Amino acid sequence: MGTVVLSGTAVLVVLGFGNHLYWLAAVAVLCLYVRYGRVATSAPAPGPAASPAPTTYKAYRARRDQQAEWERRYRRERPLESRRQDRERGK
Repeated sequence: MGTVVLSGTAVLVVLGFGNHLYWLAAVAVLCLYVRYGRVATSAPAPGPAASPAPTTYKAYRARRDQQAEWERRYRRERPLESRRQDRERGK
């Protein structure tokens, strides 16, 4: 993402020799990237992918068994939805 922002800024600076509004746009893009872009990319993604990996095999097995229980429960409580997901996965 940073490469795209920097190359876009460079293009705006080059175009700014003909029209100074492009320089203002380049400064605005850099300011927005520094203010919002870098913070958003450094934050960890929420959800199960953000959980730390188990350090021992016993912890791994416990986590795997817990996940299997949740999946069985989901299938039992939502049979139509789980069938639809299986059909989509099979495509």
